[in-house]
Amino acid sequence: MDKQEPKLRYSDEELEEFKVLILEKLAQAQESLAILNERLAGGEHSTDDTAPTFKVLEEGYAVAEKEENAKLVARQEKYIQNLKFALMRIENKTYGICCETGKLIPKERLRCVPITTRCLEAKLNKK
Repeated sequence: MDKQEPKLRYSDEELEEFKVLILEKLAQAQESLAILNERLAGGEHSTDDTAPTFKVLEEGYAVAEKEENAKLVARQEKYIQNLKFALMRIENKTYGICCETGKLIPKERLRCVPITTRCLEAKLNKK
């Protein structure tokens, strides 16, 4: 019996499938980022037409909402950057290879978390 060698990397066809998935996620993430940036820039909520008593409370709420939106923007920007890094790994043909173990990350994991650079084994051992 001929023992089959383990795969060292995904085939070009498999990488192309992941590329399509990542490009879809990237488009969605950029659309979400645009919406978040729009909210952060001001949006339709203003305290200009309210009574002075409520203005302070509404301004406090507005500041808290802007801070939360700023956090979401930063998180979305980081996700977009990680998607772009994943695309670079596809171009380099290193996508799907665990950076710690050197083993192939299962397709199921890559489909769920396309930006991952570690297999589940390495991620769980990292904790």
